[in-house]
Amino acid sequence: MRLKKMKTFVILLFAVLSFNFSISVFAAKVGEPAPSFSAPTVSGKEVKLSDYKGKYVVLEWHNNGCPYVKKHYDSGNMQRLQKEWTKKKVVWLTVISSAEGKQGFVTADEEKNFLQDKKAHPTQVVLDSEGTVGSLYEAKTTPHMFVVNPKGILIYNGAIDDQSGTDAEEIPKAENYVSKALTEAMAGKSVSVPSTRPYGCSVKYKE
Repeated sequence: MRLKKMKTFVILLFAVLSFNFSISVFAAKVGEPAPSFSAPTVSGKEVKLSDYKGKYVVLEWHNNGCPYVKKHYDSGNMQRLQKEWTKKKVVWLTVISSAEGKQGFVTADEEKNFLQDKKAHPTQVVLDSEGTVGSLYEAKTTPHMFVVNPKGILIYNGAIDDQSGTDAEEIPKAENYVSKALTEAMAGKSVSVPSTRPYGCSVKYKE
């Protein structure tokens, strides 16, 4: 009986280790190709990361019920960033990985209403209620930001800026890491701050 239990334990341990290894192998790492994905959007179309090869891409993890997200949207900061960079031909993908029944989950119509109300300007909004895209990138918080260069290489992973509170008054004094990464990369320079610790609400993944 003891031998049988030991064998069962070893099998379960191997399964857990294998699962964790598979995630680490395919997770997004700065300096390596950004994980490819195909996912539905609020417009009803499928979007693929490969659709935007040759362009800079920003991935913004989003939950409209999160106070950290509200800080950037209620102040207009996120919309300003979206508008500024999409005008420069950067693709901005807002990703919602909240599972159905959890904070931040929205239908396509609900998100369209949010975009209209907030006058937001993303290129597309990705609906990821199964958490597939979020798991690929190991997105931890809302917001959690990623920048992909035209060669498909991840060049930034982390927080939106260096002010981790929920007070909008912090924004004017913040160093915005996304803008910094894009500005440096477009100027042909190395990204000086390629990764930071993201802050915000935890992503509400499916259990």
